[in-house]
Amino acid sequence: MSSLLLGHIVDALGGSLEGGARDTAIARIAPLEVAGPGDLSFLSNPRYQQQLAASRAACVIVAPAMREVALARGACIVADNPYVYFARATQLWRQRNAPERQAGVHSSAVVDPMAQVHPTATIGPLCVVERGAHIGAGTVLKSRVTVGEDCHIGARCIVHAGVVIGADGFGFAPEKGQWVKIEQLGAVRIGDDVEIGANTCIDRGALQDTVIEDGVKLDNLIQIGHNVRIGKHAAMAGCVGVAGSAIIGAHCTVGGGAIVLGHLELADNVHISAATVVTRSLTQPGQYTGMFPIDDNARWEKNAATLKQLHSLRERIKALEQALKAA
Repeated sequence: MSSLLLGHIVDALGGSLEGGARDTAIARIAPLEVAGPGDLSFLSNPRYQQQLAASRAACVIVAPAMREVALARGACIVADNPYVYFARATQLWRQRNAPERQAGVHSSAVVDPMAQVHPTATIGPLCVVERGAHIGAGTVLKSRVTVGEDCHIGARCIVHAGVVIGADGFGFAPEKGQWVKIEQLGAVRIGDDVEIGANTCIDRGALQDTVIEDGVKLDNLIQIGHNVRIGKHAAMAGCVGVAGSAIIGAHCTVGGGAIVLGHLELADNVHISAATVVTRSLTQPGQYTGMFPIDDNARWEKNAATLKQLHSLRERIKALEQALKAA
């Protein structure tokens, strides 16, 4: 693995190198607490100043407000947004050290003759691309990805191992104690620059398509139900579940393990905390949380029992208020 010079990093990404030499070799990018003399690290949160002072990193990426603190320790790169600079640095590192991606279809993949795969796309081992599917320019399907019939994936997407796009949505009509299958006649349409984590499933629509717009980022083990629409540049952490026909606005975030019930709508810039269950539409941007705090079991049971009485307590308070007004 080849190293990068600090001067090369700054030339490529900008920022101001201070207190260090341009010819300093960087062997890896590492967290503050474990970084050594040959490493580049970053500080994005001022709360970790103590770790900054103790860090042995060759150079640390910091915001302008942390410049003096960082210089007291050693070399630093001053950038307006250290976290974004760190992200760009990882991309630069990957470009330098990763093997060049080879476009084309792996010999073990199965691509239907009626599917369209752009010549610059990469179809990895054991992938399946079914009839009528479309894979856009520069898109990469890692191993064991399945793209169902008539599903569309845009340009420059990354789809990680085990993802299933276009399985049937969960649609059944009850009849006399049994279930009658509703054939899923829609597909999945995924925009450009989308990244989908390992073993995530995106169901095809029942009548209209399930839609994932440009720039969406989905973590591992996410379930997207049929006819869901996710707006541009939304992001979801691992194990999120979005039930059928929910609409997620642009630039929304959903924390790990959260659930969005079906047929609800989240406005743009709505942010859902981890483990929250969204039971109503949210029409205003902001941060929303709905979870019961962890506690030892005995106290939790007492509090849960009290919660069951809240409605009756509310009615008793209303009755008392009315009695006081009448007095």
